[in-house]
Amino acid sequence: MGSSGHLALTFALLRENYPMAFKTFTTAFILPLLLLACGKADQDGEEADNGATASERAGNAAPAPPATPKDPEEEDALALAALTPEGWGPLKIGMTLAEIGAALGPDADPGAVGGAEPSVCDQFRPARAPRGLLVMVEKGRLSRVSLINDSPVRTDKGLGVGDGAGEVAGAYGAAAITSPHEYVGKPAAYMDAWVGGGGGSGSASVTAPSARGIRYEIDGKGVVSAIHAGGPSIQYVEGCS
Repeated sequence: MGSSGHLALTFALLRENYPMAFKTFTTAFILPLLLLACGKADQDGEEADNGATASERAGNAAPAPPATPKDPEEEDALALAALTPEGWGPLKIGMTLAEIGAALGPDADPGAVGGAEPSVCDQFRPARAPRGLLVMVEKGRLSRVSLINDSPVRTDKGLGVGDGAGEVAGAYGAAAITSPHEYVGKPAAYMDAWVGGGGGSGSASVTAPSARGIRYEIDGKGVVSAIHAGGPSIQYVEGCS
């Protein structure tokens, strides 16, 4: 007889001859062992279910969309577009604010103040515009495009911020109209070049809405500090005024 048979015979004799002892033995030792075994089985099953659920969730979760990096070639192409009296790249003088947003995105810094009355006149850099490029919007339409600071954009004459006044004079010749700077003495000045549409030929202010031109602001060192292209608003000396 095997060990399991001896154990069964022992339990039978104990239960028959010593029923009270058998009951005490079963309650104290056998029942706790059975409960412990059942609890362990339930825990193992629950962990297996949880593992399967986590695995299923991981398998069913939609992958995160990859980030869209900026295209360096596209940025370079935009920077290479020349500023002209009619605008720059996708920006055309006279286009609406909505068209500006569609072309280059919204205001990159909406918290900044671009004009005393933004609904009348506002100036800002569109989110996808090259650094140092600002647009001026008057009564809902683009009236001026400006280059400031270290903008990489250049004009259709190959001129940019940082070039000398002599280079501007050499590029435009007699077409460049020089006027005194509003706040700084010589060699600071404004150098304007108009191209038809009612553009001026002297020192008089240009007011015709159809006029198109480019203004180079020359600082006290004789260097171009800003460039403005567009309509009569290129003559403003302080933002929208």
